[in-house]
Amino acid sequence: MSTRNPDAHLPWGTTARAPWAVEITPERAGWTYAGLRVLSLPQGGQVTFDTGDEEMLVLPLAGAATVHCDRVRLVLTGRASVFAAVTDFAYLPRDATVTVRGEGRFALPSARATRRLSPRYAAARDVPVELRGAGPASRQVNNFCAPNAFDCDRLVAVEVLTPAGNWSSYPPHKHEEDRAYDDGRVEAELEEIYYFEVAGGAPGDPDGPVGYQRVYGTTRRPIDVLAEVRGGDVMLVPYGYHGPSMAEPGYHLYYLNVLAGPAPARSMACVDDPRHGWIRGSWADQPIDPRLPLAGPTPGGA
Repeated sequence: MSTRNPDAHLPWGTTARAPWAVEITPERAGWTYAGLRVLSLPQGGQVTFDTGDEEMLVLPLAGAATVHCDRVRLVLTGRASVFAAVTDFAYLPRDATVTVRGEGRFALPSARATRRLSPRYAAARDVPVELRGAGPASRQVNNFCAPNAFDCDRLVAVEVLTPAGNWSSYPPHKHEEDRAYDDGRVEAELEEIYYFEVAGGAPGDPDGPVGYQRVYGTTRRPIDVLAEVRGGDVMLVPYGYHGPSMAEPGYHLYYLNVLAGPAPARSMACVDDPRHGWIRGSWADQPIDPRLPLAGPTPGGA
């Protein structure tokens, strides 16, 4: 189900274009910077592509791969699933020809870039894992490509794991303008993509378990979406408050956040909906959900 702005919710398969199972370009999203592709490779599969004016990552969702870029070979150990482990990943610069060989499902977050950096490997053991919130708002955030964790030109990406029955992306927050508030809060202008997977389901399964995502705007910039999301679905957030992301009881929820904006300095600065920001203060008296962390580094410290 969705309410209004149906173009914001893109079910698995609706944006497929060979070789991509998901292809979200800035043009497809109707904005300027952020993009996402998802690649599904059979055993022994291989795809070659150009990055163009975008920097990208190769992030294993399920499986392992070898990435060749600028005569550099990057071997990704990967993981069995997004709920099994934190993964290693590869960085791809703009204006590069890339070949990915392997088996599995791989996300390629992207952003329009002005600087050309070098291709790089990032180990799972170096990914900062944060336990955020408390009580039923507890979740795990893998800050693998947060501004302070990994260098990019414009791209920011993190993973969020929400235990079954919990809410994340909460309290609702927004980052639609570069602004410093009188009370000291700071907001950055960012486009954002959510890519979802749900434990116990597979991308494209119409009978699989679900989660829910809320996006709503202000009087000045209205948007109003409540979407039932399944594995492989994408949500576009051009502006407005987003949250909560809701995991139904019995099924953990995963989402990959891809963010990019016009500022030369990468930031994830956001401001809460003032009606609900008080909830952060309530967490001090609540324990973090003992099921967390749901996933740690891959075996062997890759």
